[in-house]
Amino acid sequence: MTQDPVSDLITREQTRQREKIGLIPSENNTSPEVSSVLSSCLSNKYSEGYPGRRYYEGNQIIDEIEVLAQDRIKKLFGVPYVNVQPYSGSPANLAIYMALMQPGDILMGLKLVAGGHLTHGHPKVTASGSFYQSVQYGVGEDAKVDFEALQVLAKKHRPKVIVVGNTAYPFLMEFDKFRKIADAVGAWLVADISHVTGLVISGDHPSPVSDADVIMSTTHKTFRGPRGAMIMVTNRGLERDADLGKKIDSAIIPGLQGGPHNATTAAIAMAAAEASRPEFKKYGHQIRKNANALTQALQVAGLKLVGDGTQTHLMVIDLTPFGPGLGLQVAYALDVAGIYANRNTVPNEPFSPFYPSGLRVGTPLVTTRGMKEAEMEQIGVWIGRVVELVRDKQLPKVTQARQQFVKEFRAWADEHRQLQKIKQEVKALTSGFPLFRW
Repeated sequence: MTQDPVSDLITREQTRQREKIGLIPSENNTSPEVSSVLSSCLSNKYSEGYPGRRYYEGNQIIDEIEVLAQDRIKKLFGVPYVNVQPYSGSPANLAIYMALMQPGDILMGLKLVAGGHLTHGHPKVTASGSFYQSVQYGVGEDAKVDFEALQVLAKKHRPKVIVVGNTAYPFLMEFDKFRKIADAVGAWLVADISHVTGLVISGDHPSPVSDADVIMSTTHKTFRGPRGAMIMVTNRGLERDADLGKKIDSAIIPGLQGGPHNATTAAIAMAAAEASRPEFKKYGHQIRKNANALTQALQVAGLKLVGDGTQTHLMVIDLTPFGPGLGLQVAYALDVAGIYANRNTVPNEPFSPFYPSGLRVGTPLVTTRGMKEAEMEQIGVWIGRVVELVRDKQLPKVTQARQQFVKEFRAWADEHRQLQKIKQEVKALTSGFPLFRW
């Protein structure tokens, strides 16, 4: 019997992950124990509903698994309610909005170009920006949230929900300042901590539990679990509405989803247990140490960073000193050289989200592999070398010419000797680091 091509593709992808350096801040590697659960028999069972009230029979054991996941998350964060069924962060955020708002109500979130996330009300093209009136706040010249401007916007528009969260914002989220503004206008405060959950657990980022009404987090990224999400309601939230947990449950099902993915639920339970270990706190601390080391190395290489550094796990390289719209070229050339990150907009982006002028990098995945400060210094050197090679490859201003330019640029990068040389250097380094190491 011949081997299915899918098996070969999986093998190739595993090789790619092993031989390259992953710097995308939203990606991470799970432990072998968590990974094994995801391919278990739990994927075979349908369990629409909640523990003790399912629409299908045979869920006695599934109920125990889900309750275990809930209890572990409650204990880990000190919250009275959690829902672990969301398929990912996007439907989890939408479920929160459904529970707290009516269509047409006002939602406030951080602008995409300032480091916000699409699901925080990005206008027109997203569900959150279409079903609700979106009022977006931004950042000041220092790339930090402009709280004075935010307060003016909140008082003018009186939003029903204010979201504090981001996807490319390198500073700590100041939950207490958002709380004061939310209280002043009677808004719900929702904290999306998807990127920094692991840092919250390790004590390397403030916790939103005492300030937010509702907390959403994906369960991968710095939490280092499966691809999924969780919604938590704090004591503050339940004091305001004792039925808030029930409303979120209803928003998940029947509002947005059907049956949960039971293997994911079990993997969340296992990841929560791993996150409660002392080793996980060391992991969070090392993420920060590595981020600081990589920041210094990038700056030594002559690269500009949004906000001049980072207080978290990620940083955004601002490539505008070399010309606008260079993010696509640098990201592709880095991938050829064995380092993968993602192009990203910068504040006051001069081009577009598809042809942005920045590059987003982070340290969760490389830290999971056991890399430390010395490796970050070397990675910074490599990134600097790649930028130097690419900096004169400017995108045409004429839109019609860009597609041909990108095609020619990729052909150039694929054959570039210096990029291939870096690729071999990267491969030699990664050979000493497994995909997961405590």
